Amino acid sequence: MHKPIRKAAVIGSGIMGSGIAAQFANAGIPCLLLDRVPAQLTAAEAAKGYTLEHPAVRNRLAVSAIENLKKTKPVPLYDHDFAERITPGNLEDHLSQIGEADWVIEVVVENLEIKKELLAKVEPYWKPGMIVSTNTSGISVNAMAEVRSQEFRSHFLGTHFFNPPRYMKLLEIIPGEMTNPELVTELSSFCERTLGKTVVLAKDTPNFIANRIGTYGLLVTLGEMIDKGYTVEEVDAVTGPAMGRPKSATFRTLDLVGLDTFLHVADNVYSNVSNEAEKQVFAAPEVLKQMVAQGRTGEKSGQGFYRKAKGPDGSQILALDLQSMEYRPQKKPASGSLEAAKLAKGAKAKTVALLAGGDRYADLAWNVLKQVLVYAAEKLGEIAESVREIDEAMKWGFNWEMGPFETWDAIGLVRSVSKMEAEGLTVPSWVKEWIAAGNTSFYRKEDGKLFHVFEGRYKDVELPPEVISLKGLKMQNRVVKGNSGASLIDLGDGVACLEFHSPNNAIGGDILSMISQSVEEVRRNFTGLVIANQGKNFCVGANLMLLLMEAQDEEWDEVDDIIRLFQNTMYQLKRFEKPVIAAPHRMTLGGGVEACMPADQVIAATETYYGLVEVGVGLIPAGGGCKELALRASQQAGLPETDLQPYMNRIFETVGTAKVSTSGHDAKNLGYLRPSDRVVLNPDHTIYEAKQAVLRLAASGYEPIPESKLRVVGSEGKAVLRLGALGMRESGFISDHDLLIANKLAHVLAGGDVPAGSLVTERHMLDLEREAFLSLCGESKTRQRMQYMLTKGKPLRN
Repeated sequence: MHKPIRKAAVIGSGIMGSGIAAQFANAGIPCLLLDRVPAQLTAAEAAKGYTLEHPAVRNRLAVSAIENLKKTKPVPLYDHDFAERITPGNLEDHLSQIGEADWVIEVVVENLEIKKELLAKVEPYWKPGMIVSTNTSGISVNAMAEVRSQEFRSHFLGTHFFNPPRYMKLLEIIPGEMTNPELVTELSSFCERTLGKTVVLAKDTPNFIANRIGTYGLLVTLGEMIDKGYTVEEVDAVTGPAMGRPKSATFRTLDLVGLDTFLHVADNVYSNVSNEAEKQVFAAPEVLKQMVAQGRTGEKSGQGFYRKAKGPDGSQILALDLQSMEYRPQKKPASGSLEAAKLAKGAKAKTVALLAGGDRYADLAWNVLKQVLVYAAEKLGEIAESVREIDEAMKWGFNWEMGPFETWDAIGLVRSVSKMEAEGLTVPSWVKEWIAAGNTSFYRKEDGKLFHVFEGRYKDVELPPEVISLKGLKMQNRVVKGNSGASLIDLGDGVACLEFHSPNNAIGGDILSMISQSVEEVRRNFTGLVIANQGKNFCVGANLMLLLMEAQDEEWDEVDDIIRLFQNTMYQLKRFEKPVIAAPHRMTLGGGVEACMPADQVIAATETYYGLVEVGVGLIPAGGGCKELALRASQQAGLPETDLQPYMNRIFETVGTAKVSTSGHDAKNLGYLRPSDRVVLNPDHTIYEAKQAVLRLAASGYEPIPESKLRVVGSEGKAVLRLGALGMRESGFISDHDLLIANKLAHVLAGGDVPAGSLVTERHMLDLEREAFLSLCGESKTRQRMQYMLTKGKPLRN
């Protein structure tokens, strides 16, 4: 076993290098960040009388990069304070300090000779067990280290982080010819567990896996566009969500990447492959060279295939007309195939519907797709060992919903190969041999397990123990009970998981009913309960449509019943005599937060955007959210003589402005998560960690949370809260209706009209929540906000 990674060093403080350093900091690993020594003073440095020898000047590049981490958007750090875990330095004064690191990553310019020179400087400080890697998007790992010592090369490899490192899960690990295989295994495990990555092993070939296939796909799409006369908007309409791809599709993606950067990546393949047909695909298209020469490099220059312009009705996005090379208003394409894809559910159904459309957009989709699928099959064995590694690379590196081989299965492997060959396309022999052997897909499900083709046979897809697939457990018939909104699934070892699966995982009567049923089932037959799911988002809140319909019909008893059911169900969950752990991820809003609050512990994914946002639709939290936050404030304040008002002011601001955390760590800063709650970097591991937490609590002799009274600020504190809201209204920051909502919220959080310092019950607080919620439902402006959110997907300020 190699020594554990407790300290890292990153050489190169550009966007990529500082982003990688930030991810180490996010994982709690101290990191040294080095860059070159500047050759000139800035005007500010000269004004201070500094010389080139001053430490502030010599470390400027790394120091500036660390400061920029706090300003960059999207934010690289989970918490701005994590920047303190990064130590700046320079390559002349501090290079020796890399000897203290367990992993050194160079992230300098994509130039083979410069990287080789740097590695020559790094090797004298190398110590046995130290990992050294290069972050490169496609330069040969073996060529970089060809003159380094055998020991050094045994600990050297490529680690291609995708940008931005915090948000992009893919990490391609590229072993060199002499890299120790044990090191590769251990580093892969570390990167998945500690850095939260999805790791794929790539071979040392130009652009590795994702960039090789992704670049090919973009180029053949551009070729089809030019040959057949499609517009920019038409191509993006076809190659986006209609094909299970991101909204950025083809040309928005190119604008984001930068056309100059893209040409550099394409040229790396062109210059390093020998097959003439392949070289021609990667030859730089004239239109791209022309655009780069004109400075139209994409978003960073303000114009590429799209350009933002100001018009009479505000800013608008213009599209490039390749015939005139002028920008014009976008023309939204419409066709039967696009409409069919839009109506279909899921990437597989969308792709099938698009291809079956029988119009020119269906033709575009097929002509692009067939080339990409065949190319991926041709490269199997050359760029990666398995179809699964190629699929995973494309899903996590380019955000495709299905990888090439999953897509091939979705559209029908046998039928599509026949069509390809009928059209004159040469399908790789191994694919035809696979079909001739009687196989009809690259993946197969059997006995609750997933298999994929590997070296001419089906191989079991082995998941690490930290990855629990609820879908896989369902395939194994592990569902204990369920309804339209939720299911109770046996995780094994006496732990059950309550999974939401209603539309958008919104909480309605079906989910609340299943929570109650799950409590009874777990009471009889299980050790404890995990609340988690693997949907796109954990839960976007309560069923707003149902509430609006009842409010519009003035069915106030029905609204009251809905809220009472929600409150009572959450109260039942909190008082449950067996441990309950919640594992939220991504969007966890409103009722989703309130479903987590009764849990003994919350184990959140780092990318959890967590908040009580009810004021955005003219309401206040009424499923126990206000009560729980007020209870926590009372507990944090502690002694009766401690002033409770500052704690309550903070809660009032957080809920009253509908603040949503930017990460799981930020949810702790906002007070939504407790100090005892945990944040896990790899979202695929949260259910496993939640299960382990249940087992630990059960083994320690778990006792349910007793009902407790809470100290409140009362009528005096309410006046303070309302005064703050009034000040915001007078300053024009909020509307009259916002003020009404704020006053209702202040009444609830303060505990109502009781003397300051009074002790009240949790039930008392729930009654206040419900009364305020009901009264706000009766307001026409609240109903307008609810309607607007349902139709527009964003809050209305009225």
